[in-house]
Amino acid sequence: MDIIKKYFNKLNEKQLEQFKSLDVLYCEWNEKINVISRKDIDSLYEKHILHSLAITRVISFKPQTKILDVGTGGGFPGIPLAIFFPECKFTLVDSIGKKIQVVQSIAQVLGLTNVTAMQIRAEQLKEHFDFVVSRAVAPSEQLVSWTSSLISLHHFHQIPNGWFFLKGGNLQEELDAVKRKYKIYRIGNYFEEPFFEEKSVVYIRGKK
Repeated sequence: MDIIKKYFNKLNEKQLEQFKSLDVLYCEWNEKINVISRKDIDSLYEKHILHSLAITRVISFKPQTKILDVGTGGGFPGIPLAIFFPECKFTLVDSIGKKIQVVQSIAQVLGLTNVTAMQIRAEQLKEHFDFVVSRAVAPSEQLVSWTSSLISLHHFHQIPNGWFFLKGGNLQEELDAVKRKYKIYRIGNYFEEPFFEEKSVVYIRGKK
């Protein structure tokens, strides 16, 4: 939890309590369902929560922004972002029911009324969103293909609607295949821990 306070010193008491509660909640669920790898559960705040919050270094979502988290797994990056942006609306989807059960339970315990979690494939959704986020679920080209029809054409941020992906390693070839404008933000520029040295937030513009 200290690592969250280190980089985010303006969180209110409710947010601090919600972030603090994640440790116990994920440890409890991990005993029943392998939501987070056993070797990573001790690094929950660094490798999962802070990693998810790297997106906040690139964009500050305005109130009422609608965000879709594709392949959310146990709720990353969606749950940490929903705590950070309580006035935004988050839809977290995954095709695996057990993982969505975890997300729904955690959101309920934390009182995250801005989170909707569903067992559904992204391409089956009919709703429109301002931004789509995801963490290393699939190649960027595939994620964009699945969700391009879900991006709203009405922009109200300085950054046009589109995608924010949390990725690692060399991304040049993968992103060139997308054939859209993109920008890479190195997370190591924001967080000093060695884990983030080769991690990036990738922004892909929705409108070609």
